[in-house]
Amino acid sequence: MSFEFDNNRVYLCGKVVSNPEFSHEVYGEGFYEINLEVNRLSEQYDIIPITISERLMKGVNLGLGGTLAIVGQFRSYNKMVDNKSKLMLTVFVREVVEPVEGQNCNIIELEGYLCKTPVYRMTPFKREICDMLLAVNRAYNKSDYLPCIAWGRNARFVSDLGVGEKIYLTGRIQSRQYQKRIDEENSETRTAYEVSVNKLSTTNNLVYQLKESAEQFAKPAAACEQK
Repeated sequence: MSFEFDNNRVYLCGKVVSNPEFSHEVYGEGFYEINLEVNRLSEQYDIIPITISERLMKGVNLGLGGTLAIVGQFRSYNKMVDNKSKLMLTVFVREVVEPVEGQNCNIIELEGYLCKTPVYRMTPFKREICDMLLAVNRAYNKSDYLPCIAWGRNARFVSDLGVGEKIYLTGRIQSRQYQKRIDEENSETRTAYEVSVNKLSTTNNLVYQLKESAEQFAKPAAACEQK
């Protein structure tokens, strides 16, 4: 297998922490949502939602606590929540693959366009940060709108770029909990998903680990080969 989806590539390897939950059906093909617990290089971890076809689930151990490695794309879609349109994010699974020993378990590579003015700010811990929204094109004239965060000198660099600028980046997908105020007295804990940027450029000169090592990262899982 090769990464035919050149502008949006994801590799995740983690622990299954939720049972498959039916999401939707397209032309008779059912899709399910599962949460993966993916370790960071530190002792922390991210809980990342994935969407997988029932056809890829056959012969694959998706039991709680089991290890699952996948390649796919980070996608967005709009969902009505409390009569409001909400941007939802998920990793759409293209293949179930063999885990790659000794490699980073969370890799994303994107090529897209800034669709909002980047917002530069300083965190309470005096870290430079820049929020941006990247539009990544895919087939059938669709686009995914992906929130990204750049740090340090990357934050300063991207803060000077304008809407429509093409960006090439690598990083990881992270989950982050925050408090959403419901009214003056109540708030609730919610989870945001975003791309934490490691490297970025306005020219196509980055080293893409997934694209250039596709045979290593996209080796079909043994269970899938037996179908």
